[in-house]
Amino acid sequence: MATNRSRRLRKKLCVDEFQELGFELNLNFKQDLADEAIDSFLEQFLSEAMTANGLGYVGGDDFGLVCLSKRGSVSAEQRAAVEAWLKGRDELVDFTVSPLIDVWYPDTPIPQA
Repeated sequence: MATNRSRRLRKKLCVDEFQELGFELNLNFKQDLADEAIDSFLEQFLSEAMTANGLGYVGGDDFGLVCLSKRGSVSAEQRAAVEAWLKGRDELVDFTVSPLIDVWYPDTPIPQA
């Protein structure tokens, strides 16, 4: 594919200056946790950690991708806010928050600022 793309095409492809960043999230719940408690946790997670920070979550109850709810990239501060929110929860045994990745092309490296 050509590397000399127009600004319009770069925007449509979400590449170069239009690259969108997000992160993967892996949640491990306690073994004896009831389904109702998991549902309650997920409702709180979506409202307090995602919506409150302008983020969107795509995935299941134990693994997913976090991205900005509108076009753009998740900031390091938003990622840290989600991580801090998860640290305060006792429903989880542990969790993993990945570094920021390109949400459209995960294998593409992120340019360092």
